[in-house]
Amino acid sequence: MQLGTRWSAGGEPPASVPDALRAEIARIDATTADASPRPSWTLTWLEGSPIAELDSGIELTIGADGEVVTATF
Repeated sequence: MQLGTRWSAGGEPPASVPDALRAEIARIDATTADASPRPSWTLTWLEGSPIAELDSGIELTIGADGEVVTATF
Protein backbone atom coordinates (compact mmCIF):
# COMPACT_ATOMS: atom_id res chain seq x y z
CA MET A 1 0.00 0.00 0.00
CA GLN A 2 1.25 3.49 -0.85
CA LEU A 3 -0.06 6.64 0.76
CA GLY A 4 -0.74 9.79 -1.19
CA THR A 5 0.42 13.30 -0.43
CA ARG A 6 -0.30 16.97 -1.25
CA TRP A 7 1.93 19.94 -2.08
CA SER A 8 1.52 23.44 -3.51
CA ALA A 9 2.06 24.02 -7.21
CA GLY A 10 5.46 25.57 -7.73
CA GLY A 11 6.89 23.81 -4.69
CA GLU A 12 9.28 20.89 -4.71
CA PRO A 13 7.33 17.66 -5.25
CA PRO A 14 7.76 15.12 -2.45
CA ALA A 15 10.23 12.26 -2.94
CA SER A 16 7.31 9.87 -3.46
CA VAL A 17 6.44 11.54 -6.79
CA PRO A 18 7.78 9.31 -9.57
CA ASP A 19 10.56 10.78 -11.74
CA ALA A 20 8.42 10.14 -14.83
CA LEU A 21 5.89 12.78 -13.68
CA ARG A 22 8.29 15.49 -12.52
CA ALA A 23 9.00 17.21 -15.85
CA GLU A 24 5.30 17.53 -16.69
CA ILE A 25 4.51 18.77 -13.18
CA ALA A 26 7.22 21.45 -13.54
CA ARG A 27 5.87 22.46 -16.97
CA ILE A 28 2.35 22.84 -15.61
CA ASP A 29 3.57 24.62 -12.47
CA ALA A 30 5.19 27.26 -14.68
CA THR A 31 1.74 28.09 -16.07
CA THR A 32 0.33 28.67 -12.57
CA ALA A 33 3.03 31.09 -11.40
CA ASP A 34 0.61 34.05 -11.31
CA ALA A 35 -2.25 32.18 -9.64
CA SER A 36 -3.22 33.35 -6.18
CA PRO A 37 -3.63 31.25 -4.22
CA ARG A 38 -1.50 28.61 -5.92
CA PRO A 39 -3.40 25.38 -6.57
CA SER A 40 -2.31 22.17 -4.87
CA TRP A 41 -1.26 18.83 -6.29
CA THR A 42 -2.55 15.56 -4.86
CA LEU A 43 -0.66 12.33 -5.48
CA THR A 44 -2.66 9.13 -5.12
CA TRP A 45 -2.06 5.56 -6.19
CA LEU A 46 -4.50 3.27 -7.98
CA GLU A 47 -3.47 -0.36 -8.31
CA GLY A 48 0.18 0.68 -7.94
CA SER A 49 0.00 3.43 -10.58
CA PRO A 50 0.51 7.09 -9.62
CA ILE A 51 -2.10 9.76 -10.32
CA ALA A 52 -1.18 13.41 -9.79
CA GLU A 53 -4.15 15.79 -9.78
CA LEU A 54 -3.99 19.58 -9.70
CA ASP A 55 -6.91 21.39 -8.03
CA SER A 56 -7.54 23.27 -11.27
CA GLY A 57 -8.57 20.07 -13.06
CA ILE A 58 -5.40 18.60 -14.58
CA GLU A 59 -4.61 14.93 -14.06
CA LEU A 60 -1.32 13.19 -14.83
CA THR A 61 -0.93 9.44 -15.13
CA ILE A 62 1.62 7.10 -16.64
CA GLY A 63 0.36 5.11 -19.62
CA ALA A 64 1.10 1.46 -20.32
CA ASP A 65 3.91 2.61 -22.64
CA GLY A 66 5.56 4.52 -19.78
CA GLU A 67 4.69 7.93 -21.22
CA VAL A 68 2.96 10.62 -19.13
CA VAL A 69 -0.68 11.16 -20.03
CA THR A 70 -2.14 14.61 -19.30
CA ALA A 71 -5.89 15.01 -19.07
CA THR A 72 -8.22 17.78 -17.96
CA PHE A 73 -11.54 17.33 -16.26
